[in-house]
Amino acid sequence: MSDEKLPARNENFAEWYNQLVLRAEMADYAPVRGCMVVRPYGWTLWENMTAALDRRFKETGHTNAAFPMLIPLSFFEKEKEHVEGFSPQLAVVTHGGGEKLEEPLAVRPTSETIIGYMYSKWIKSWRDLPVLINQWGSVLRWEIRTKLFLRTAEFYWQEGHTAHISEQEAREETLRMLEVYRDFAVTECAIPVLSGYKSETEKFAGAVHSTSIEAMMQDKRALQAGTSHYFGQNFARAFDIQYLDRANTLQHCWTTSWGLSTRMVGAIIMVHGDDQGLVLPPRLAPIQAVIVPIYKNDEEKEKVLEAARRMDALLKASGVRTHLDDREEVTPGFKFNDWELRGVPLRIEIGPKDVQAASVALARRDRPGRAGKSTVAETAGAATVTALLSEIQAGMLAAATAFRDSNIHHPSTYSELVDVLSDGWAFAWWCGSARCEAQVKEETKATTRCIPLEGQPDGAGHCIVCGEKATTKVYFARAY
Repeated sequence: MSDEKLPARNENFAEWYNQLVLRAEMADYAPVRGCMVVRPYGWTLWENMTAALDRRFKETGHTNAAFPMLIPLSFFEKEKEHVEGFSPQLAVVTHGGGEKLEEPLAVRPTSETIIGYMYSKWIKSWRDLPVLINQWGSVLRWEIRTKLFLRTAEFYWQEGHTAHISEQEAREETLRMLEVYRDFAVTECAIPVLSGYKSETEKFAGAVHSTSIEAMMQDKRALQAGTSHYFGQNFARAFDIQYLDRANTLQHCWTTSWGLSTRMVGAIIMVHGDDQGLVLPPRLAPIQAVIVPIYKNDEEKEKVLEAARRMDALLKASGVRTHLDDREEVTPGFKFNDWELRGVPLRIEIGPKDVQAASVALARRDRPGRAGKSTVAETAGAATVTALLSEIQAGMLAAATAFRDSNIHHPSTYSELVDVLSDGWAFAWWCGSARCEAQVKEETKATTRCIPLEGQPDGAGHCIVCGEKATTKVYFARAY
């Protein structure tokens, strides 16, 4: 760990983020442009996230499978809108085994095409439906501008792909999985998100409509944190995904897809971090509590380490993810700063006076300084730590929600909209035209984020851009 301070967020948020990801050993740059190496600390956080998501997927009836990374290039030509949307990002393999391939192979940017092909083989009857499959893996998109976790050429994610017997069932699936993402973001990541429909301009290539969860970062930019897409019969027609219904008539399926990636790691960093480093939500943190023994001589060392090991065992037995930092080559002060940088929710200090009093000192990461410190009897340590972790989780969500809500504005004129979007979000009437959407983007660099599922006002208004009648309000914001 470097002794140099991180850049201040309010002076250079982008550099603060880049330096924090590197110094906290979350990830590093790979030798291939735009790619990243996720280091063990970052991968453990991702593992905790995948476990929380995977549990939700299985509870909603989904099963996991794995599909190949290499896809025949011709597959991408079957769904016109889809191929046009992804062509600029495709990486293509033209040679294998020292010879030119008969057909080039695309490195998957997403898996609708290969999965559609397989579903066309597997689905024959209404009895085969619904098909509810999720895949964990990585994809490759040849991005021009990259940023660790937020936008890299190769990134890790899950992608769900489902096939249904009816339009209604597929639409319900789309919104069901969007709600799974919303619950995960709020409950596990302590990130308040807004759920809604994407505009025609912003939707996924090939979808009838796309939905997303949108989160506000501390620099007030938006991050699309998860998406769920309703395809109607577009991909089913392109890949001949058909079934015989109960009347023995051949029908096309109705399909969906949905995904959440490692960019959510970046969201956690940017929503909760401070000038000292990461602040990780306890439910996902690789280490929930770190124990730091403090002593000056061998006599103190023996007694302190004995108490520290005892507390470590008690906490582990209570299901707390702990780490006993018994390094001797660094000072307690160095350890404090190190674990603060890494965002461990709770620090437990044990020194000679604590041993004598049969107590431990606690320091909360979310409340730096004296405000976050307390002392508790050793016998009450496990119960207190468990309660504090829940309190920290709830407090982080409350703080992030208050920040978001205080930076969402309701402009009534176009000039107010432009002013607001320089440093915040706007919730405003929009007529739905791509022309008005493009004007806002050109003049403010902001885009429509989502038309919210909830919170739409009654009646109608006038588009904040052109003044024409509007029946919906939309969130505008600059985004990652």
